[in-house]
Amino acid sequence: MRRDRRKTTLRLTLSAIICALSVVLLWLGGLIQILDLSVAVLVSMLVVFAVIELRGKYPYLIYAVTSVLSFLLLPVNSAAMTYVLFAGYYPIIKALLEKHLPIWGAWTVKMLVFAAGAVGILLISEYVLLLPMDWLWAHWYVLVALPPLFVLYDIVMTRMISAYLFRWRARLRIPEL
Repeated sequence: MRRDRRKTTLRLTLSAIICALSVVLLWLGGLIQILDLSVAVLVSMLVVFAVIELRGKYPYLIYAVTSVLSFLLLPVNSAAMTYVLFAGYYPIIKALLEKHLPIWGAWTVKMLVFAAGAVGILLISEYVLLLPMDWLWAHWYVLVALPPLFVLYDIVMTRMISAYLFRWRARLRIPEL
């Protein structure tokens, strides 16, 4: 009983640290506008860590808390919007899809999730945040430029997960959580 309570406390503490670090990184990405997408991708790697090490409800809680705090605390919401509408939940979905679907089914659903997130970012930017957009450029960007970047992002994420599991995890000596 006491050991279970200790593990729960450790998981909750680590989740809080990941949330705080995520919000700080998203804030830094919002300060330098060009880094908002890059920082959202970097913060998604923290969610990957939570999916691997914490499991269960903790990755979902990290995503939810970071999303709410980033919209409440950040002065510029572009990095937060990218995190909320795509980069924050994608590692969780990636893990579920790759576990339960064949590779072609997982990639199909991943591409649909990406398209929905990209269109959501585009529509919220235009109609909720009232950012002026050149629709022709924005559609070209979403339909032509972003899908190859998404595939590259997924492949890099898979390689980072493999590197963590087979190299870094043993060197870091992370205890069983």
